[in-house]
Amino acid sequence: MTDVVVIGSGFAGLWAALGAARRLDELGVSAGTVNITVLSAKPFHDIRVRNYEADLSGCRIPLADVLDPAGVAHLTAEVTAIDADANTVTTSSGATYSYDRLVLAAGSHVVKPAIPGLREFGFDVDTYDGALTLEHHLRALAHSAAGLLQPAAATVVVIGAGLTGIEAACELPSRLRTLFALDGIAPRVVLVDHNPLVGSDMGAAARPVIEQALTDNGVEIRAGVGVVAVSAGGVSLSTGEQLNAATVVWCAGMRASSLTEHIPVARDRLGRVPVDDYLRVTGVPSVFAAGDVAAARMDSEHLSVMSCQHGRPMGRYAGYNVISDLFGEPMLTLRIPWYVTVLDLGPAGAVYTEGWDRVVVADGAQAKATKRTINTRRIYPPLTGNRADLLAAAAPDLQARP
Repeated sequence: MTDVVVIGSGFAGLWAALGAARRLDELGVSAGTVNITVLSAKPFHDIRVRNYEADLSGCRIPLADVLDPAGVAHLTAEVTAIDADANTVTTSSGATYSYDRLVLAAGSHVVKPAIPGLREFGFDVDTYDGALTLEHHLRALAHSAAGLLQPAAATVVVIGAGLTGIEAACELPSRLRTLFALDGIAPRVVLVDHNPLVGSDMGAAARPVIEQALTDNGVEIRAGVGVVAVSAGGVSLSTGEQLNAATVVWCAGMRASSLTEHIPVARDRLGRVPVDDYLRVTGVPSVFAAGDVAAARMDSEHLSVMSCQHGRPMGRYAGYNVISDLFGEPMLTLRIPWYVTVLDLGPAGAVYTEGWDRVVVADGAQAKATKRTINTRRIYPPLTGNRADLLAAAAPDLQARP
């Protein structure tokens, strides 16, 4: 038995596993020859990019629904170590798994720096569980504030005006109005960032659209300021201002899984490992990497970004190539010649940009319709439970622009 182990069940991990299963079928490899196993801390595929939304009921998919029909094994296990010399991975339970080929697709996590009180009192929408914890917290506040005029109870400070922070801030006013509708408390959302301009990653063309949307949604902005401390009562800013709030949501900064530190290669500033055109980790031939843990070349000038837009095709290609490599078959070079960003702006719509210079091609309701299609259909695996559907979706093809 030859073993292919995939670490992670996010956008890259899921599609790497299904892509590998598809490639085995294409090569006519007999059942039982190669065992594909996904190791994931949770037995789910989470639609992580939707964690800023209020309703997460359709955002967690059991792995059994999408891997069992394809004949891919999956184990709920937190990987704690990788030995690239011995070709083994170890989990928190002490169990060790050997591999002939490994696909590292462990994703990324939000970075919470050593700001006093942040880890004790700060929430996030980095994970499904974190987003649910935030929702339960807001509901508890609304319940306890009933009949008591406590403005801070309906005040949320969002720290980090990147894409996640903007989407969370734009969504929160309407959520708060719904939760506190009977309490007579006006919701307040404040977006804080150390950069002088919000949405600095979105480019100059999109910035006016974003700023207008924040204004239309009733979101206050504190730009060019730092966070000094977080407490149960709010946030202290570097300007000396105290924002009284019962809820603080941290959305600033991402880093690749710490499992990349177990691979004997130099990593970039985000903790990602370098990969070649086939998603093999440079200098470590038995290890492939995909998604947020990998720095892959998308064209002659740009590396991949931490997004499902790149994570999903990287996973498909890694799955195809890991099996091709095992059997000495030609591998496929990954290149993605286009780049788009669709940013949800809550009730104000969305903004759609194309190109690495982020030219705005649509906004408002038109862009919102595209964003809704992406969030509810485009990024989902087939949920029919049909093997043929799943393997067809795992083809190493590039989708057209949304």
